[in-house]
Amino acid sequence: MLAVFDESVAKCPEALAIPDSSESSCALKDGFLAQHFSSVHPDSVTINLGSSGFLAFNNVKQNPLLPRLFAVVDDMFCLFEGHIENLGHLKQQYGLSKCVNEVTISIEAYRTLRDRGPYPADQVVRDFDGKFAFILYDSSSKSTFIATDADGSVPFFWGTDANGHLVLSDDSDMVKKACGKSFAPFPKGCYFTTSGGLRSAEHPLNDLKAVPRVDSSGEVCGALFKVDSESRKESPGMPRVGSAANWSQNY
Repeated sequence: MLAVFDESVAKCPEALAIPDSSESSCALKDGFLAQHFSSVHPDSVTINLGSSGFLAFNNVKQNPLLPRLFAVVDDMFCLFEGHIENLGHLKQQYGLSKCVNEVTISIEAYRTLRDRGPYPADQVVRDFDGKFAFILYDSSSKSTFIATDADGSVPFFWGTDANGHLVLSDDSDMVKKACGKSFAPFPKGCYFTTSGGLRSAEHPLNDLKAVPRVDSSGEVCGALFKVDSESRKESPGMPRVGSAANWSQNY
């Protein structure tokens, strides 16, 4: 799976970018990275998100233990890789009577968070018991919600290209193609939102500290992010609002 987002949708942490990286290119220019993905995966599907970026997906040669899924519901697009073990519990928690799978439960969890906000975003991620990584884009608010499990069970990488676009994929070579050395594994047990940036699901009130990532030749390539145990923010509070309200700017 692959996603590229414009800075207006997903502004990456400054520490992830490497200034003047000669190996990076523009992922969106002339459909560069989308075309490369299609050439590597001829049976893939690409979803153009206009000025916001694009999503790409294929289900060929996938790990049967970590299947890839894609769904669109009411202008919410979601790429999901992995599995959730407590689907039955989540189905009850979100009041779903229809058949659901991992990707649709991710969308419904986000919809509940966006429209009613009964849970903080970190709890939504913690409630998912399994091995997973997902990328969700809400075209109605031009917002993203991206997360991985606490163990980082699914290979998942991110980086920033020459124009500051955020690139995410389960294929490290795909991220390197656009980002050069400005790439790194997506932090374990963390989530990223348009309004809140990168946070730890296990320690949501603590800041994440960037640690330079050094390759085998001693060159800095992106950054790793660790929970800063000495920093702690006050909880912003999670007010309940009516379902008619859009709560996406507060999660």
